[in-house]
Amino acid sequence: MSVLVFLDPAFPSGRVADASVPQLLATDLGATRGDGVFESMLAVDGHPRKLASHLSRMAGSASALGLEFPSADTWEPAIGTALAEFTRKYGDQQAVVKLLLTRGPEGADRPTAWVQASPVPASAAEQRQTGLDVLLLERGYDSTLAERAPWLLLGSKTLSYAVNMAAIRYAREHGADDVIFTSSDGLVLEGPTSTVVLAEVKDGVKTLLTPELESGILPGTTQSALFDAAAKSGWQLGYGPLRPERLRQADGVWLVSSIRLLAPVKSIDGNAIPVSPELTAELAALVETVL
Repeated sequence: MSVLVFLDPAFPSGRVADASVPQLLATDLGATRGDGVFESMLAVDGHPRKLASHLSRMAGSASALGLEFPSADTWEPAIGTALAEFTRKYGDQQAVVKLLLTRGPEGADRPTAWVQASPVPASAAEQRQTGLDVLLLERGYDSTLAERAPWLLLGSKTLSYAVNMAAIRYAREHGADDVIFTSSDGLVLEGPTSTVVLAEVKDGVKTLLTPELESGILPGTTQSALFDAAAKSGWQLGYGPLRPERLRQADGVWLVSSIRLLAPVKSIDGNAIPVSPELTAELAALVETVL
């Protein structure tokens, strides 16, 4: 159900490849070492949302790995080709668009880059409606490590996602849907594939808060766009440090991401927390306006 389009100098609009047969060399360092970066975005009516933000974040991740990043003028035609092919095959439905860049085959000294377009998983819409049960799991480092050890690539979106996926599997094995990572010094970080956002309402003043980037989390494109839209609608904004008790005391907690958009958290470690349908509806409407 995926469409693949490789960036190829011989094909200015990208080279369409058959997703049903092998396309990546077994020696590609993205496969053997996770040595690469990626981005995922939602496409609606054939148009990717927040494309400039995703390309900017991916360029930052590539820079952290010392990878040469193709220009937007190279990515955008390939994205257009992938979405046109996706619409031709699967009709007018929303798509998950992934951009992937690896260091390439070992010894070849050339990167591998491609676009993948796939249908949106049904679980994304379901979790927006039903909410999430989450576990707090320690990530194993303190909130200052990113500044002390930049070679660990904290805050970069790399292909090394084994720990993130293991955390989600652990949560599901223990009756939860997702995870919120914490640092060893007790601060809230992020989800394996999402950013944490919480709301506090006091004396009629509504405030959105999210963990601070200095703690080594990935900058959230959806969170950033939501904050911009919320500020224009009269919300106050705040940034960590945040501790788990702040989540439990909030008027609402959400995990936000480009594909799932905004999903309310309904319990933490098996204990119910407040869920506000009104705040969720208001913030979801703001997320929907983000292009």
